[in-house]
Amino acid sequence: MGIASPDRACVSNSLLWLLVVAELVAFVIVVPRLWRSGRGGQVLATSSRAGPTISVIVPARNEAARISECLAPLREAPGVLEVIVVDDESTDATATIARELGATVLSGQPLPPGWVGKIWALQQGIAAAKGDVIVTLDADARPSASLPSAAAEQLLSSGAALATVAPRFRTTSHAARWLHAAMLTSLVYRHGAGAGRATHDAVANGQCMVFRRSDAVQGDWCANVRSATIEDVALVRWLVHNDEDVRMFDGTRLLVVQMYEGFVDTFRGWGRSLALTGVDRTVRQWLDALTTALTLAAPLWLLLAGIATPITALLALMRLGTLVGTARAYERRGLGYWLSPFADLLVWFVVVRGVIAPSREWRGRKY
Repeated sequence: MGIASPDRACVSNSLLWLLVVAELVAFVIVVPRLWRSGRGGQVLATSSRAGPTISVIVPARNEAARISECLAPLREAPGVLEVIVVDDESTDATATIARELGATVLSGQPLPPGWVGKIWALQQGIAAAKGDVIVTLDADARPSASLPSAAAEQLLSSGAALATVAPRFRTTSHAARWLHAAMLTSLVYRHGAGAGRATHDAVANGQCMVFRRSDAVQGDWCANVRSATIEDVALVRWLVHNDEDVRMFDGTRLLVVQMYEGFVDTFRGWGRSLALTGVDRTVRQWLDALTTALTLAAPLWLLLAGIATPITALLALMRLGTLVGTARAYERRGLGYWLSPFADLLVWFVVVRGVIAPSREWRGRKY
């Protein structure tokens, strides 16, 4: 049995203390974000009171397979004056299905130079809308009939310029849920995802937004973020930069979203934008990568390897706390969800890959 030399023991102790200091600094950075996220936003609830007229805008590009579940609940939605589907040069039956479900279909114009597809579709929809309040929905949204009126009422009572709505997520398998939950937690650790009031580094949920039409038109909102591939985050941060009040409402009672089909689709789809390249500065991206390596990706594996400090154990417990906290964001949880901390390291690599080699391709277009 060998005996470690004093020099080797000294080096090991020094590295351990270095780990303690690094973990402690990262802990101090992350905790305020978790606190903001944990407080959440105002909960949307149904209401029978008369409210503003509402235009629902759905930008859609080749969404024939899933747009019907988005539009069907809106046919008799209270307060909804019109549902506008902006058909963004689809090559499938998106427009036909939308018309059959009572929507007004607006044929999208060709993409102008410097614009990205979704924000251009929203620009066209807002220009055509007649309602006082705009509610936007992605085709993968599954709203209740009362969602538009509840979101509009909460917007007006809050005094916010814009709000995005946090949904419950629907996933199609344990493997997809395993990865999806870890990706969501990465955003919680890096940006306090789910916080009620937006800050300069906020994220957003562009699958459902609500705002006054007059504000968007007068402020030329869409044009100001026309080149952003992550348009929802870019818009929220632009508004915050201009001292506007931006919120996130808790819509888990009224909105379900099925973003992707299975593990591979989740990995490719959300992995494309998870690093927030284009809205976060590169320095911020790398700082967040280092911070989450210490607080999210590494603690579980350090504990399993027996290379841990008291701070490591605290960070692992904190991760379990976030697992409990985000559970309400999922329609179903099961084994895949509860084992999602084991996906944190994989998600960390996805984020780093997005920083090093960001994607500028989406739905067959390159930007």
